[in-house]
Amino acid sequence: MAVSRTKLAVGLGIAGILTAVFGVILVFVGPIVIDDQIVKNVEINPKNSLSYTMWKDIPVPFFMSVYFFNVLNPKEILRGEKPMVEQRGPYVYREYRQKDNITFHPNNTVSYLEYRQYHFVRDMSVGDESDVVVIPNMLVLGAAVMMEKMPLPVRLVMSATFTTFNENAFLNKSVGELMWGYDSELVDFLNKYLPGMLPTTGKFGLFSEFNNSNTGLFTVFTGQDDIRKVHKVDSWNGLKKVNYWRTEQCNMINGTAGQMWPPFMTEESTLPFYSPDACRSMELVYERPGVTSGIPFFRFVAPKTLFANGTDYPPNEGFCPCRQSGIMNVSSCRHDAPVFMSHPHFYNGDPVLREFVLGLNPTEEQHGLFIDIHPETGVPLNVSVKLQLNLYMKKVLGYIDGPVRTTFYVNLVLLPTIMEVMQYVFIALGLFLVLSALFLKLRDKKAVVKADCVLT
Repeated sequence: MAVSRTKLAVGLGIAGILTAVFGVILVFVGPIVIDDQIVKNVEINPKNSLSYTMWKDIPVPFFMSVYFFNVLNPKEILRGEKPMVEQRGPYVYREYRQKDNITFHPNNTVSYLEYRQYHFVRDMSVGDESDVVVIPNMLVLGAAVMMEKMPLPVRLVMSATFTTFNENAFLNKSVGELMWGYDSELVDFLNKYLPGMLPTTGKFGLFSEFNNSNTGLFTVFTGQDDIRKVHKVDSWNGLKKVNYWRTEQCNMINGTAGQMWPPFMTEESTLPFYSPDACRSMELVYERPGVTSGIPFFRFVAPKTLFANGTDYPPNEGFCPCRQSGIMNVSSCRHDAPVFMSHPHFYNGDPVLREFVLGLNPTEEQHGLFIDIHPETGVPLNVSVKLQLNLYMKKVLGYIDGPVRTTFYVNLVLLPTIMEVMQYVFIALGLFLVLSALFLKLRDKKAVVKADCVLT
């Protein structure tokens, strides 16, 4: 009996020692094995079919929620009163992304074009795309500000053009038309007689160029030689930096393409990425840890300096000319149209911005921008990128009415149309006269021949 207990004790002791040794080995070896597996599954490598397929055709659903500020007092605004708006939305679109033209390079980079398609999701939306909203006419108001410093005759001609084609300061259109484009006689006229003046040759819409489009040729690092560089942008459309802004720092292309980041993040990490839609690089900062569905994450948010002006944050001086902090002038990459980017409802912006418009109520919960990242892999778990496009409106002298408008219409619209029609009328008339002459000539010839026969 004693011998059995001794053997049992020895056996338990040996098992305990071996288990402890194995545990100690796992303490040192386990993280290495895990990290090695993470590296193999994070790097962009066609040999890893699972992770490569997920990178190529992102399985995570993307949704774009669009909100409009419906203008309640358009007539009063033209008399100088503050705009009064109400938020309408969301109108939700499922976004499908697919990478194409994938090319691997010897320097451990890969190039690709990523195409986007949008499909309206009625069940997640507040209404149909047929819902009508009133918004500023970007074509008219944008052109007015752009021509502010041009000679008065030029402004008068353009004002008369708008009036002639019944283009008003505000649009009353359906959501679908505003999103994907609507027919405009003015756009057709300008594209015909002043080709190249407008950035679009088809229908005019806020997102008309987005659907079935790509975000440009990205070349990113695969991470096969250095996992710390995986997903980081090497170039965009062949460029190492853009030329939209006034300083080299602001023109830099930093970070990733905005979908995944290098693994093994810490609380000191930041989240840099380049956005073709914003024409610049952005950088989010660590805010707090969290857990969702049992998976740990780090939350990164937009710093208050993201859209600060050059006075409040000198590194942003290159994005100027600036106005109040909280709005960023993106006209240099939007065909010089007076367009500004901000957080929704001017969240994190100068409080004076909210005094310009009635109906705004910014809150961090509804309007803050954040991305939740799994720190070990760099994979996003929750993305909430919320941005607002703003049109700078200003009263610009240059309005034609009465006899001057009539003269403009007759000389620049009616007469060219008549001339275009008349040229074909004259061609047809000329051909008719030529054929008539030939007919009479042949008829006279036959008459002479017949007379000769009678005399004979």
